[in-house]
Amino acid sequence: MDFVFKAVGDFGAMLNGSLAVIGDKLGLYKAMADGKPVTAAELAARTGTAERYIREWLSAQAAAGYVELSGDDRFVLPAEQAVALTDENSPACVIGGFELMLAAVRSTDRLAGAFRSGEGVGWHEHHEDLFEGCERFFRPGYNAYLAGSWIPAMDGVEATLKAGGRVADIGCGLGASTIIMAAAYPRSTFVGTDYHAGSVETARQRAAEAGVANRTRFETGPAKDLEGSYDLICLFDCLHDMGDPAGVLTHLRSRLAHGGSLLIVEPFAGDSVRDNLNPVGAVYYGASTFLCTPNSLSQEVGTALGAQAGERRLREVATGAGFSQFRRVAETPFNLVFQATP
Repeated sequence: MDFVFKAVGDFGAMLNGSLAVIGDKLGLYKAMADGKPVTAAELAARTGTAERYIREWLSAQAAAGYVELSGDDRFVLPAEQAVALTDENSPACVIGGFELMLAAVRSTDRLAGAFRSGEGVGWHEHHEDLFEGCERFFRPGYNAYLAGSWIPAMDGVEATLKAGGRVADIGCGLGASTIIMAAAYPRSTFVGTDYHAGSVETARQRAAEAGVANRTRFETGPAKDLEGSYDLICLFDCLHDMGDPAGVLTHLRSRLAHGGSLLIVEPFAGDSVRDNLNPVGAVYYGASTFLCTPNSLSQEVGTALGAQAGERRLREVATGAGFSQFRRVAETPFNLVFQATP
């Protein structure tokens, strides 16, 4: 019965993930972010929604522990939850994760077929919300740590970027990491690459909106097509998704200028399955099953490192690609951060 109730809890979690996306899309959490108790009717009036749906949504959110019941018919969003669900400038914000995970599970039928055939499923073959959800999930951490602690922790890199370096951002997605670096290091130039054309177009638009388009460019193509010479090449949460990570790193090594480095950011993981039997590991193994492993299997070689590859396996890939130095320079509850040099 202990397991039965655990499973029932997971039923609620699956449903609440979708309800959280609804709350985000309709602005329900933001409308409650002031921390004042509201009735369903008041929240419905604030957000232009139907009171009967809002009453049921609030009750479900209270049962899940996302909001709290205040009196008989009022609900409040506590300050801690408000940060996690509405403040996309905080590293504690996780609202994008719901959009990401819901987009992933929409491919359940497709993945069941892939389990039988062994074929891959590319990132571009999933629901369109996947790209925005992924960017929103990772961007708060990049905002908080990338220029503030990760790059400063690397040997010799920050001084180069402050003076005016050349940076490539591989697998840049919607461009969040590229734009953050461009804003932090105005003397440097940046190129972001991604194989998904739609993401690259969005990245260009967002760079223009951020006022850094004159120092950034975005290109569509695989990592092995990168041309030019760079002082820093970055791979944010994407190396494990690649079909041929060793081949990619070998090519990127040839694109480094003298004294250049790789910045490799990967999901937090230990070196064994037992090390990862925790809530973060459960999320990353699940996401890896739906997204990362199928994407790698859809490409050449199909190494399929998986999102929980761990430092030892990543080091093996990097040293096998000709990098003599590979060290962990930082970590967060969600990421491992490495510097690799030839």
